[in-house]
Parts: sequence; C-alpha cells; structure tokens
Amino acid sequence: MKRVPGRAALWFCLGRSLICLAWLAAMSNSVRSIDSPLVEKLKSTWRAQDGETIEQVLSNVSKVAQFVPQMWGVAELGQGDFVFVAWTRHRNNESAEQYVITWKIGSDGAIELASTYAKPMELGWRALALSLIAREVADGERDANLHFLHDPTNFNFVTTPQGQLGDLLRQGRCTIVEPVGVDYLPKRNDKPSEKGDLWRVLLLVNCNIPGPRYFTQNGVITFEKSIGQGWEPQSNFAKRIATFPPGSWFQRMEPDEGDELRDRRYR
Repeated sequence: MKRVPGRAALWFCLGRSLICLAWLAAMSNSVRSIDSPLVEKLKSTWRAQDGETIEQVLSNVSKVAQFVPQMWGVAELGQGDFVFVAWTRHRNNESAEQYVITWKIGSDGAIELASTYAKPMELGWRALALSLIAREVADGERDANLHFLHDPTNFNFVTTPQGQLGDLLRQGRCTIVEPVGVDYLPKRNDKPSEKGDLWRVLLLVNCNIPGPRYFTQNGVITFEKSIGQGWEPQSNFAKRIATFPPGSWFQRMEPDEGDELRDRRYR
C-alpha cells in the first residue's frame, strides 16, 4: 500500500474539526486497504466501548447519516503512523469536499483516535451518527435524518441509575427538539482549569406531563462522561432524570431551582 507523504497536509487535516484538504483523499484514491498491515491492524483491534468494530461503526453510520466512506490510507509522520479513512457527505460530490477520520498508531502499537470530531464513535455507532447528523442540521444540509436524530432510543448509550436515557424519556412522554448535541470536548492546554476530555450529550425536550414549564417546554438535559467514568448529569433536569423514576420527576421542587435554570439560559 502506498504511504502518503506530506507532514503539513496531514497536520492540516488533524487540526481542522471536520473538513480536510481534498488533496489527502485524492492521494489515497488508488489505495486498497487490504494491502496495508496497519489498516488491517486497526480493523482487527480497534473497538468502541460497546465492542463494535470500526467496520461495523462505519457501515451502520452510512445507513442513517450523510456519510459515504471512500478510501483508506496510511501516512508516515516521524514519530508514528496515521491511518485514515476518507469520506464525503454525498455520493455525487460535486464540490469535491472531503473529510477524514484519523487514528495515530504509536511506536508501541497503541491505537489512538486522533480526529476529535469523530470521538463520539468511541461510544458506539449511534453516538457518531447523532453527532454527524446534528452537524448536518447546523450546516443547513438538506435531507438530514431528523427522525433518527429525534428518536429517544438512539440515546440509550447514556446510562443513569434509573436506566437508559432514551427509555426514560419515552416513559416520561418527552420528545426531542432542536438543537441536539453529541460532542467530545478536549481540554484546552491554555485553560487547564476548565473541563475537557469528556463526552457531552445536550438535548432540548418537550414533555407531555405536569410540571414547571421551564422543564416541560424546551427543557435542557445535559449529561457528561469523562474517560473511564460513568455518565454524570449536569443540568437540573438531567439530575432529576438520574435521581427519580419517570412520573415523579417534579414531585419535589427546590424553591430557587426555576430561577437558577432561567439564569443559566440567559447567560
């Protein structure tokens, strides 16, 4: 398999949150993944946290998101190799817009997903699909799969002491509205005191149940998960979902809870 040279071009791809130079994908058009031991190593050893292989993740995502995998490639950059898969949003890609998902293969053989925007795939294929579809909506893409984005069962990868988030939302008669966020947030080196190196799921929901309007209409649900840790509720609504079963979320209200939530919305 042909290796792709060009330190500057690949670092450009790694540094961007999503879009990559078409040059990188063009260089890999004649590459076949079966010819590369590094690509085969990635496919045989990488696993999402739920056990899915990379091929299962990419295949499932391509069925629900605007995600068309193309060619695999390998780039050599001094201290390690980078394996990448190029993809586009549309099969007839008239704009020649190309994207990549990149993994770093360390000198000790360790595999690390280097593309921050694709880090939700470490949670499983649904998390990556939701993240990409949410980005499609934000970018104004036509025919984004809103049904998948708003289906509560697709958020069952978020677990709470009361059960899986999607099941709890359905039992609580909640529907998901815009915006939706499924993201990985790396810690910024220049702001070590801020949170980072975590996954965040943010939902707005409308719930057909009795309760304060600031919860039941455009209620904010936010969960975060640090590496190696479980999901932790962050918003007031999320804390109620994680603490009480559906049907009793609002039986007890703190006196200043509504004011606090409204203040957060308008900061």
